[in-house]
Amino acid sequence: MSTLALLVVLLLALIGGIIFGGLVYLAHRHPSCREPLLVGLTGVAVLVALVMPIVTR
Repeated sequence: MSTLALLVVLLLALIGGIIFGGLVYLAHRHPSCREPLLVGLTGVAVLVALVMPIVTR
């Protein structure tokens, strides 16, 4: 992989962390959502599913 591709993957990982933290905070503030960690991991899993085809190219 080129340096640019690695930087894009790093950027997407950082964005994934921000999304994870935001979803956990949202689920924590509104306890009607099940478990905060589960909600955050679901959001990150969706991001990974969208990014994986880009990384494997």
